[in-house]
Amino acid sequence: MTTALETHGLVKRFGGLVATNDVSLSVAKGARHALIGPNGAGKTTLINLLTGVLAPTAGRIVVGGKDVTGLTAHQRARHGIARTFQINQLFPDMTPLETVVLAHAAAHGRAGTFWQPASRERASVERAGELLSRFGLADVISRRVSSLPYGKQRLLEIAVAIAADPQVLLLDEPAAGVPEDERHEILSIVESLPADVTVVLIEHDMDLVFSFAGRITVLVGGAVFTEGSVAEIAANRDVRRVYLGEG
Repeated sequence: MTTALETHGLVKRFGGLVATNDVSLSVAKGARHALIGPNGAGKTTLINLLTGVLAPTAGRIVVGGKDVTGLTAHQRARHGIARTFQINQLFPDMTPLETVVLAHAAAHGRAGTFWQPASRERASVERAGELLSRFGLADVISRRVSSLPYGKQRLLEIAVAIAADPQVLLLDEPAAGVPEDERHEILSIVESLPADVTVVLIEHDMDLVFSFAGRITVLVGGAVFTEGSVAEIAANRDVRRVYLGEG
């Protein structure tokens, strides 16, 4: 098994608060892996540690066999880590085409050429068109982002992340705030991503988690509570007790 992402004894303290407590994970290349847990379990803190937004108090992070613990967020993005956020980080006055072209150009070290004629950025324009079609956004390609339905904005944010050609894609509640009839569309599109892209999903909707993930890690109190297949987690009484609220 080729490992795409590993953490070894990852700890994050904020003063006396231990937000991440000795977290060790191993995610296989191409996996569809979910992180679940009650509010305050440390899921988003863990994502911020993986992407370099936060520096760990202790422990190591390895991506594609390379220790990235000391790298900045920008350097980690260049090394193949991409993410989405609970609340989208899009530019409201840009169009989807402009947004994805900029993301692709920046990921390939050409952000400074973005404002030059499109003919100079043909590769990024072509790649953006492909991604927008794949994500069901071809019909809104020239509309302002602020005018798009929220579900379309969430899809655009994932397209932006994929434009960087990541090894590992971290999705922080991609369906949060999206109407019910659009939630499964988002996960269906994520499921159709190339098999060599490793996806780690944070999501509270257990129906989506169980339909998407091949393996699930449960965090409680900043620590790994348990890990297993969908069937194992669904049948685990302790998980239902601490996460699903069952007696």
